[in-house]
Amino acid sequence: MSDLLLSINKLSLAFPAKQVGFAPKEVLKQVSLTLNKGETLAVVGESGSGKSLTALSCLGLQPSNALIQGSIHFNGQELIGATDEHLQKVRGKHIGMVFQEPMTALNPLHSIGQQIKEMLDIHQQVTRAQALERVKELLASVGLTHFKDRLDAYPHQLSGGERQRVMIAMAMANNPELLIADEPTTAVDVTIQLKILRLLKQLQAKTNMGILFITHDLTIVRHFADRVAVMSQGEVVEIGDVEDVFSDPKHSYTQHLLSSEPKGPPVALPAKPVNVLACEHLKVHFPILKGLFRRTAGYVKAVDHISITIPKGSTLGIVGESGSGKSTLAFALLRLIKSEGRIAFLGRDIHRLSSEPLQRLRRQMQIVFQDPYSSLNPRMNVSQIIEEGLRVHFPHKGEAERLRDVDEILLEVGLTPDMKDRYPHEFSGGQRQRISIARAMVLKPDFVVLDEPTSALDLSIQAQIIDLLKKLQTKYGLSTMFISHDLRVVKAIAHRVIVMHKGVIVEQGDTQTIFEKPQHEYTRSLIEAAFMVKIPQG
Repeated sequence: MSDLLLSINKLSLAFPAKQVGFAPKEVLKQVSLTLNKGETLAVVGESGSGKSLTALSCLGLQPSNALIQGSIHFNGQELIGATDEHLQKVRGKHIGMVFQEPMTALNPLHSIGQQIKEMLDIHQQVTRAQALERVKELLASVGLTHFKDRLDAYPHQLSGGERQRVMIAMAMANNPELLIADEPTTAVDVTIQLKILRLLKQLQAKTNMGILFITHDLTIVRHFADRVAVMSQGEVVEIGDVEDVFSDPKHSYTQHLLSSEPKGPPVALPAKPVNVLACEHLKVHFPILKGLFRRTAGYVKAVDHISITIPKGSTLGIVGESGSGKSTLAFALLRLIKSEGRIAFLGRDIHRLSSEPLQRLRRQMQIVFQDPYSSLNPRMNVSQIIEEGLRVHFPHKGEAERLRDVDEILLEVGLTPDMKDRYPHEFSGGQRQRISIARAMVLKPDFVVLDEPTSALDLSIQAQIIDLLKKLQTKYGLSTMFISHDLRVVKAIAHRVIVMHKGVIVEQGDTQTIFEKPQHEYTRSLIEAAFMVKIPQG
């Protein structure tokens, strides 16, 4: 019996031209890949290289207007041209899928318990009690044991990393023969990343499951995958065993990827920087409601008595596990959620400001959200998205001047002005993140919160974005709060680092000291997981 599980042969995909007389736009060009049972094939490449489209085509989830050619065989059965009925049986049961952006992939109207249970109800004959037990087991397997009594929680009540783990639990619900994982560890911290990768390896060893693993993290590829395929501009430019490709890359693009990572120290600070933002004894406590009358039975202390300062021109890095309070702290500082404690911005107390004066400060305080797709208006094109802030905060500017600002910021973040008439769904995940950064930076703010701004980007683009942020800091004296689980990126940009765990700061200090001489056990575990990851072979 053959071990071949998935065979992609000369897969080509194109989109019809928007104007009559023009040729279709080809985005996948003769892609050929094979995956055996029990094998892990990593697919790497820059945003827009065709990685996700290749994966989506395996499930018949490519855009409806796409022109597709070639062959995709799964367990010997052709999937291209298969009926919806056949594909419905394959999806979720035989092929599991972990999507790149969990907030848009999860149903906001259904609880996490309902959504995982639905995967079981569709494909298995189980009782309600059996289904609930399996849901709790799946949540525990992806590090969400504390949600076993909170199955009625909704996606918006979870952190980005927690939502990603729910997606993985859903994908593994029916023990699929093939798991397609599109950046499955993008939104999670390094310790949970290691647990998830170990879990996938254990499940793979137990069930002989094949894994098609899409990622931009080459450290994961080196330790997790058996083979690697490198894609560029819709083509597979190199494929082979991981050790062979990493030790002796043949293609120039592969060599470029392997040499790309954020480098260098943070930018130099002013001699006597003033504090742009400061807070004292900041608290954000969420009530836990129980019982028929939803009485308050306690509080989740998401942020508990935190005091920090951010000098002008500096970057404060915030690291910690998903759910540790990193994003909640940022939202509280920007007055996007209610909090207790003192917050000062440019020397002015803002914790009790009413909505009107606070609105005027919004131009100076911007945020780049973790999930670019859900934070961009799908009904607006790129020009309208970036221009919106200019219309609100610079009403005196004419249309021509606003469009010049849009063109300039698009070039600064690595996009081109001719993209401004396109819509968010027409971009890759990494390109959408750059649009989000452009939207914030076009207002020339004094302070920007960057919530996992490079999580959706491949290594080469990460380095470009970090270099861009450093240039903006030098040019404008920009102050930033950089939230990330990627400690290599934090090391390259942050002047100081705070380590958060369960709503409190367990360690803080200058970046070099934290990375070279961590004092707290939790900090040491983060750094070891980030820089010395070793994936066990089952």
